[in-house]
Amino acid sequence: MRRKTVARRFRSESEQTVDSKGRVSVPAPFRRVIEACDPNWSEGQRPNLVIVYGFESHNFLECYTMEAIELIDRRIERMKKGSKERKMLERWYHGHSMDAQVVEDGRIVLPQKLRKKLDLENKAFFIAAGDHFQIWKPETYATEELAREEEWLAQQDEDFDPTILLPDLPED
Repeated sequence: MRRKTVARRFRSESEQTVDSKGRVSVPAPFRRVIEACDPNWSEGQRPNLVIVYGFESHNFLECYTMEAIELIDRRIERMKKGSKERKMLERWYHGHSMDAQVVEDGRIVLPQKLRKKLDLENKAFFIAAGDHFQIWKPETYATEELAREEEWLAQQDEDFDPTILLPDLPED
């Protein structure tokens, strides 16, 4: 019997409705990754994730699986105690974050504080970023992030191949 392989990386984008209580559906493929990367999750349980809302200047939320945030935590622990860099990362990933769960109907609740930060009304834009995904106000993503992407692409050669940016993998 073949076991079904579950992706452990987020891929794609989606626009979702946000209701008046701040509930928003997590795209189904994203939910599968959250489940696969929560070591305490099993069928019938609510999978956990961490929402990092960061500093005021950031106009998006970053949502990490339990495995991904654990790797970040381990890397922060390796930093020199008391260093400014460690304090800032601790503040970012610990102080400006919250635990969340995907409930039975596939939704998460975005508290008023987070909706206000993004100026979210009735729509949220989800975009994959490998080991995490971001949540944006659709209009903000369209005006800010897509403009950055276009500016960067305009600086590339006409026949630009993005795979040239990838480092080589070590040989086995």
